Amino acid sequence: MGTSGLRPMESFTYMCVEAGGEDCVGHTAIDHLNFCSRLRMKQIEAGDAQALIDILYQEQANDPGFYFRVKLNEEGRVCNLFWRDSMMLEDYKIYGDILVFDTTYRTNKYNLICAPFVGINNHWKNCMFGCSFIGNEKIESFVWLLETFKKSMGGNCPITIFTDQDQAMANAIENVFPDTRHRLYIWHLEKNAISRFGALKKDTKFKHVFNKCLKGCVTEIEFEARWQSMIETYGLQEHSWFNRIYDLKDKWCPALSKDFFSAGILSSQRSESTNHAIGFKANKSTTLTEFYRIFRATIQRWRSTEKQDEFTCSRAVPSSTFLISGLLKHALQVYTMSLFRDFEEEFGYSMATTSSLIWSNEETMMFQVSLEDKTWSAQQVCYMPATNKVWCTCTNFEASRWLCYHCIRVLHNFSITRIPNEYITTRWTKYAKSEVWDILKNQDQLQLEYTPWRQIIARKYYNLILKNQAYEETRKLIDESYKTNLKLVEEMLVAATLKEAKVAAPSEVAESTESTTIEPDSSSTSTGVSVPRVLDPKRVVTKGRNKRIKGGLKSKSSKKSIAPQANSEFGSKTPNAHLF
Repeated sequence: MGTSGLRPMESFTYMCVEAGGEDCVGHTAIDHLNFCSRLRMKQIEAGDAQALIDILYQEQANDPGFYFRVKLNEEGRVCNLFWRDSMMLEDYKIYGDILVFDTTYRTNKYNLICAPFVGINNHWKNCMFGCSFIGNEKIESFVWLLETFKKSMGGNCPITIFTDQDQAMANAIENVFPDTRHRLYIWHLEKNAISRFGALKKDTKFKHVFNKCLKGCVTEIEFEARWQSMIETYGLQEHSWFNRIYDLKDKWCPALSKDFFSAGILSSQRSESTNHAIGFKANKSTTLTEFYRIFRATIQRWRSTEKQDEFTCSRAVPSSTFLISGLLKHALQVYTMSLFRDFEEEFGYSMATTSSLIWSNEETMMFQVSLEDKTWSAQQVCYMPATNKVWCTCTNFEASRWLCYHCIRVLHNFSITRIPNEYITTRWTKYAKSEVWDILKNQDQLQLEYTPWRQIIARKYYNLILKNQAYEETRKLIDESYKTNLKLVEEMLVAATLKEAKVAAPSEVAESTESTTIEPDSSSTSTGVSVPRVLDPKRVVTKGRNKRIKGGLKSKSSKKSIAPQANSEFGSKTPNAHLF
């Protein structure tokens, strides 16, 4: 229950409910708290950071595509940390056009900044690209983190990255992702704005006007007019925060950000849903190892939801307020449920529009499309009948990658019953991840084929142990043969891995086999890999506690401890580009 994110008292309360009362549990709340404390200390008896590093090396042994990097400060303490698994890389290859980078989490007792890299999948749900901890919000830390993330993803950069307001982060993004469009999270702007309203905080009319400027303007002309009217009406000409936000309008105003792909995140509703969906159940007393377990549980929950969404899309047929025919029928065939609803909404608007021909020639026709009795919504649509190419001045397709209602209206006028292929973006379709699912299905099948062999070998070794356990000589022989066989198997696996790497990318072998920056000591994981020794970050003393709790189990570490190198870095080298 602790690994699921429940606090000790919450888990005790749950046990009491399940058992039928506190008297039926068999121990008191104090006993429960003491046991949870001892369990936490046992998990990190070699040091919290060291326990996490051991886990990361074990993850890498289990998943060849797992990638992580660790940076130490001048005292040899962990200050920056990044990791991602192989599925995160696969997700990034498919959905990496949009990246949400949020550094507003403080979810550990060292007050390290937790910075998850989040994307949006084809079901409009969150998918994780990686996670990190950084010690501060300086440019150098952000540059290290973004460069590490970029390297782990094979050098591929997102089209758009969304962040909160942080100048150091903005400078780092410009340095590492020069061709990526940097935009601000509207959800964060809304939260920050409330504290800046002052006496206007209780003025509901002002809030409505501000929200209209923030997310309700369709064109640049409309935005400028509404903003100037708000500034003059409420006397905000000299307000530093509003002036600063206005200078950054290109980074947050939806009306000024339609020439690039944003997946609809610039809308407040989706911005907020993306932020809340992360849902790490951690707090300022959470250790790094506890956080990692909570993180893995969160990712497993996301991936389970994704599989359920995939199954639903392949079986269920959504209901619609419109007759499922023509363009809607085709949209239902290619899009996921979530995206079908978006397309259906645009289709509904298209049925409430009027269109008129402005001009035409042999190849092109230009229409004006607007909602009935709403001339302000008028947009011009260019249509080429020979190729079914269509383009609208609202540029909604460029921003969302699904057709706007203006274009749908024109296509409907010409009895087009299928969405032209060039306007079907793969990342929104049911088959966006089909290749990955097929590979995973084949891997599961292979695992099933290995099961009988594992059972036979396990039974043979178990019988051998039972037969020889009574004699010291035979026990010693079995122990020595195990060590010999383990060494031979590891050597064969390393040789096979190097052979595959040479075939896949000969230039990367040298880099992947070079020594790490830190000289490891004699300690190693269960995989036989030498693990560098590290120190915990300095713990932050929180309010209400003027003494630092001393760890009583550090001296019990069975591993030899040596002083780690200062200002050094270690972890994975070249990412594995061929994961499956």
